[in-house]
Parts: sequence; structure tokens; C-alpha cells
Amino acid sequence: MIQNFDSLFDLMDAFPDEQSCIDHLRSIRWKDGEFCPYCVARGAHPGQRIYCFSDRKTFKCGDCRQRFSIKVGTIFEDTKLPLRKWFMAIWLITNHPKGIASVTLAKDLKITQKTAWFVLHRLRHAARTPSFNAPLKGETEADTTYVGGKEKNKHAKDRKGGTQGGAGKDVVLGIVEREGELRVMHVKDGKAATLQGEVRGNVAKGSTVMTDEDSAFKGLGRDYTHLAVNHSAGEYVRLGGFVHTNGIESVWALLKRQIVGIHHWVSSKHLQRYVDEMSWRFNRRDMKVTPRMNDLFACVEGRLRYQDLIA
Repeated sequence: MIQNFDSLFDLMDAFPDEQSCIDHLRSIRWKDGEFCPYCVARGAHPGQRIYCFSDRKTFKCGDCRQRFSIKVGTIFEDTKLPLRKWFMAIWLITNHPKGIASVTLAKDLKITQKTAWFVLHRLRHAARTPSFNAPLKGETEADTTYVGGKEKNKHAKDRKGGTQGGAGKDVVLGIVEREGELRVMHVKDGKAATLQGEVRGNVAKGSTVMTDEDSAFKGLGRDYTHLAVNHSAGEYVRLGGFVHTNGIESVWALLKRQIVGIHHWVSSKHLQRYVDEMSWRFNRRDMKVTPRMNDLFACVEGRLRYQDLIA
């Protein structure tokens, strides 16, 4: 039975011990039937003759004879933290609109900052979007933003010349379907070939794409109804309020508040992970607490090793 937990207090009440957490994870991960993670990992038929030991924590595959816990093959594999602390971290990262800093999580869970940082990155790994099932369509908005500290706030030795227009900063492209899904990606540059390639890879041809006056978007009219507003001239809406990029601009406000207000700084290497976290929450903004949290539980397949993370 899936329990409801609308607050952190309710969560702890619903999961008073480790076994209750194991049972909940098991009910979600094996909702379509039991399987062996070792058989799945080597590409064999997912062994379904699963035997449960009397401790109710470990299982054995009747095909490959491997013994395993419900955490094997997930982001929880080899963790030394109790699942109750993982559940708390999941509640916090899925229900705080701007996420949570590793320093804050470390204090809340009584763990080290290094452990909290790894926990959050494993959860971001679960929130990643490796592929998209269907293209965006209808009325969409596309825009770029630049992530990186202001030059005047940097040490003299770290300042770079020619930063006008975002030079020296990381470029993030966002595409949102009005009243629909958001997709955000850290791209290598803001050139036309890069941005238009991403738009064409994510938006169905024939859709309406609204952008600002950025010349990198010129040429989209060959495949889309391309409408633009000229922000540099003080124009933010036109055609009776139909043409604007307010939707994607609000996404940038959320992303900047997450980076500047919560994390203060993120590396270029891990930027896509933070972007994925924000996108995941945004795309589930209309969900209630329990379904949103359980939706992350449904994404925990795939282990992330610390050495792979920092490599």
C-alpha cells in the first residue's frame, strides 16, 4: 500500500524503520513484477524466479543464483546511509522549489558535506532525462541564458576579457511548450548551428517557436512559424500578448535563484545535472507531494559511482 506523506513529519511517520523503506522501494521498483538486477545488467533475460530470504531484506535469483538487495542496480547501491535518510533527502529535493544545498542537507541529516554532495548528485542522476519520448509541439518558447559569475565580482586573476554577450560563460538553452513540458540543455556555444539543431531535435516541425531577437535563431522559419520579440528595443509582447518569451524567462529566474541563492556556484562540469534537477521539478509542478516523490523513486535505476562523478 502506497502511503501519503504531505510533510517531512508525515514521511517519518509513514516510514518509522528501515524495513518500511525497503518495502516501499520494492513496491515501486517491482510494480510490474520482480526481476534480477544482475541478469538485467549483463543483458540476459531478467530472471523472475526471485526468492525472498527470511530477513525480508535480501533476495536470490533462481536463474543466476546471485543474492542481492532491492538497492542493487539503483542509485542506492553500496550506500552506507540508511534508506530513511535517503527518503528525507528525496523529500527535500523534490519539494523545495529551488532545491537544497549540500551544506544544509548535511546539517539536516547529520552527515558530512561530502556525503550530502554525493547524495544530491545521485538524486540528480535519477532526475536526468536521457531521451525524450515525443517532440514538443504547438506554441513553444526558446531562449538562452548564460551561467557564470559577473566579471567584476571575480578575483583579478580569474577575470576574462571580452565577456560581452556571454563570452567566457556557460550557455544554457531552454525550450518550453506552453502549458506543457520544459527541456533545458547545457550547450557548447550560442551559435546558430548549435541552437537551431537543438530546437529541431526537440520541437515538431510546423510548430510555433517564439524567441527574442537573437540572430542565432534566424532560419527557424524554414521549419516553423518563427515569431520574435525585440527585447533590446523594449518590446516584450506583441500581437495582443500572443508573442512573448515570458514562460521561458520565468524558468531562467527559477534557475538563477537556485544557483545563486542556494548553491552560490556550480561548475561547468556538473551544470547539466543542476539543470536536470530544476527541469524535473518544473515538469512535475502540478503534482502533489506523494506522487512527485514516488516519481523520483521510479527513476532510481542506474548506479552512479563516486569515481565516475568526479572523473
